Amino acid sequence: MAGSSLFTLIDDIASVLDDVALMTKVAAKKTAGVLGDDLALNAQQVAGVNADRELPVVWAVAKGSFKNKLILVPAALLIGTFAAWAVIPLLMLGGAYLCFEGFEKLAHKYLHSAASDVAHHAELVDALSDPAVDLLAFEQDKIRGAVRTDFILSAEIIVITLGTVAGEPFIKQFTVLALIAVVMTIGVYGLVAGIVKLDDAGLYLSRKTSSALRALGNLLLSAAPWLMKSLSVIGTAAMFMVGGGILTHGVPAAHHLLEQLAASAGNLPAIGSVLAVLTAPVLNGLAGIVAGAVVLALVTGANRAYRALKGPSA
Repeated sequence: MAGSSLFTLIDDIASVLDDVALMTKVAAKKTAGVLGDDLALNAQQVAGVNADRELPVVWAVAKGSFKNKLILVPAALLIGTFAAWAVIPLLMLGGAYLCFEGFEKLAHKYLHSAASDVAHHAELVDALSDPAVDLLAFEQDKIRGAVRTDFILSAEIIVITLGTVAGEPFIKQFTVLALIAVVMTIGVYGLVAGIVKLDDAGLYLSRKTSSALRALGNLLLSAAPWLMKSLSVIGTAAMFMVGGGILTHGVPAAHHLLEQLAASAGNLPAIGSVLAVLTAPVLNGLAGIVAGAVVLALVTGANRAYRALKGPSA
């Protein structure tokens, strides 16, 4: 009897782990858009830090990220247990924020002047070259800013994951949320550390006597800025697709319409199989762009109205 109970327990654990693995995979796929943007944002956060301080800064932000998730995971579990009705609204809010953030990136050059970007870059250069500037304080300020950014992105990841495991037993919710929190943090900041040191690796290799190593070093030096740009573009596109997908999924009529369009596209001869795969992500991306434009317009209008009410002294 004890033996059969043990085997039953092992079977139950294996079943739970199988379910957890599946849900973790689904949650990781859904949070891919945030992950791409997270990589680009955090790699940019250490811009302006002395080369020998880049990895300590990344590690400090990673520790802050773990602390953020120690707050967010229990909060998500409390919501899932005692206020499950709030999961869908939170998902919709997170999806709308993703679309807003993505569209704000697209509209950046229209909302922010080139002079402000040049001034920001000059501030970073001055902070590094001026001996009167407290570099420790400058570094700590960048770390705090990166941790605040991480809190927003981590909240999006946790909320999306919570939506994936909503309705599941508590132990499955806890395991999936904890796995996503740990894996995403290690993955993001491990890759960020690699990205910010890519140019250093290229410089090191470019000084070697071997022509093959020098060629590889020069390739890495050339690839580093393109990698950052690619991460930003891919992350923004994924934000629209993930955010738009969350919003359309939360509106049953829109979700069913997209399913019907994808099924119809799949029935077309020759290219049907390709269109069946691409239709839903493309339409979700377009929905995300429209939603982002609407939210940005509302936010911009609210900010202008607030400044108008505050008057010239604001």
